Amino acid sequence: MMIEIGALVAKDSGQAIIEGVKNVDGVVTAFMEAGRSDDLFEEKQFGEFGEAAILTVLASEDKKEEVLKQIFLAAELDTREVGIMYSNTQILRTTVD
Repeated sequence: MMIEIGALVAKDSGQAIIEGVKNVDGVVTAFMEAGRSDDLFEEKQFGEFGEAAILTVLASEDKKEEVLKQIFLAAELDTREVGIMYSNTQILRTTVD
């Protein structure tokens, strides 16, 4: 089964996360969108808002812990307050080309 794993992090962490997860066995796809947040980040480039990377990773459920670990390390969430990561329940049906 597939699972969706995501993160909302500071924009500068986004590309590091993509690089960190793209070669993990079981990752089908990983992509990033840009946005802004007014509550997660200390650095605010736009007045009250900071730039954010919104990441989505589709992976095999049995690789969930490895993918979460890679996101945690790439975003440096153990030392920096730059965002959050999450995982959803199983994706019952998907098509990926």
